[in-house]
Amino acid sequence: MPRPDLLQRLATHTVEREHAQLRRRLRTIDHVDGPWLHSGSQRLLSFCSNDYLGLAQHPQLVAALTRAAREEGVGSTSAHLICGHRSAHAELEEALAVWTGRERALLFSTGYMANLGVLQALLARGDVCVQDKLNHACLLDGAQLSGAELKRYPHADVTAAARQLASHPTAAALLATDGVFSMDGDVAPLRELASLCALEGATLMVDDAHGFGVLGDDGAGSLSAAQLGQHEVPLLMATLGKALGCSGAFVAGPDALIEGLIQFARPYIYTTAMPPALAAAALEAVQVARSETWRRDKLAGLIARFRHGAAELGLPLAHSASAIQPLLLGSADTALGAAQALERQGLLVTAIRPPTVPAGQARLRITLSAAHEEAHVDRLLGALETLRLSDASQAPLGNPV
Repeated sequence: MPRPDLLQRLATHTVEREHAQLRRRLRTIDHVDGPWLHSGSQRLLSFCSNDYLGLAQHPQLVAALTRAAREEGVGSTSAHLICGHRSAHAELEEALAVWTGRERALLFSTGYMANLGVLQALLARGDVCVQDKLNHACLLDGAQLSGAELKRYPHADVTAAARQLASHPTAAALLATDGVFSMDGDVAPLRELASLCALEGATLMVDDAHGFGVLGDDGAGSLSAAQLGQHEVPLLMATLGKALGCSGAFVAGPDALIEGLIQFARPYIYTTAMPPALAAAALEAVQVARSETWRRDKLAGLIARFRHGAAELGLPLAHSASAIQPLLLGSADTALGAAQALERQGLLVTAIRPPTVPAGQARLRITLSAAHEEAHVDRLLGALETLRLSDASQAPLGNPV
């Protein structure tokens, strides 16, 4: 019997996804102007980016990047541990540690690599990793690659998480959760999880990619909002490509953690460091995000305006106080049709379908930014009203407004 043809098998899977209306497609954006995107002949008002504070085109960030590129060039030319670690990286790590209230921080090229690196460095066969079922894919992948036993508990169910830990009383244990869940927009029960980990002797890790820069009085993220420090949550990961408008990620925590990651986190050791110019831009973003507090205030106001309007329209909106506002529609066809109808009205909102979310829980993932204005939110609400979505969701997908 001949071996299966791997490329043909992949092509077959792609065709199957096409038939199920689940095929992902690339869109090329030709130009960006704040919340406006230009793609081909279309000018679209975007409600699908993660630029929560509207910093991606901030002139101070652009100036910092171009200035550093003139002085340092483009590429870092090497991994951090060879000759790629520049002063801009060191300054950014120090600023991130101070902002998050941690002893040290360590830069990674992406959030995906950061989570893979942490879990691979910490966990081994015989250990247990307990995770929320709605965690980001990289947390799940990292646990599986580590060789530890992965146990998943129903979303935000602290009691179920406790049962998972109690069932492995002698194993080294790590509990990992998103801070703000990327597809639902809700915040994990962080204080309860921290108390559970303290009781069970487990280590708590929080991926705060969507909370960092936005939540907390000073924007330090969901842990700051929950008043949890390094002692309660030794492992914090956050990204630089969302609220800070740049790219990359970092892990922050005790000195022993950072030193251990430098020694054993393979995605850190064997990867070229991020360009120093990008680190310089991210450092500027930290300073702007901390000082221009009006951005978080404006974003909060836009979120409240959208939720109030959605409630008046009877839209099936999930409970979320974050910039991520999921409109729960159920079927992939309904979500895709709604996204296409909005695009015809000049609005870009992404339809999120399985396997990114569970079957029957397709949605429009609406994201708001400080770059938006009230008139933009009102335009979106007006367009949603024309789609008659209030009765679109028949499945119990969450709590409506």
